[in-house]
Amino acid sequence: MKLLPLAAAVLLVASGAIAQEVGGMGPKLGQGEMQPPAAKASMGDLLSKGYEIKAAVPNGGKFVVFLQKDQSAYACEMKSLTASQCGTIN
Repeated sequence: MKLLPLAAAVLLVASGAIAQEVGGMGPKLGQGEMQPPAAKASMGDLLSKGYEIKAAVPNGGKFVVFLQKDQSAYACEMKSLTASQCGTIN
């Protein structure tokens, strides 16, 4: 049963990598360069910047929540109901 969350996380990361490769060689004409967000952030900060929750998987007594916006993705470990630690995964 512990393999199911791992398999879901691997599939989520792999699908993001494939989507990035299909995206092309850079921004489309008329679009400016996007600045990537900080390497570490809180889940509240990311949600306020327009990131969407794509998946959540249990990890022991905690949850790992995956957020995505355009071609940027984060994994956030929920330490408690109000505390989270997020890091970029791409």
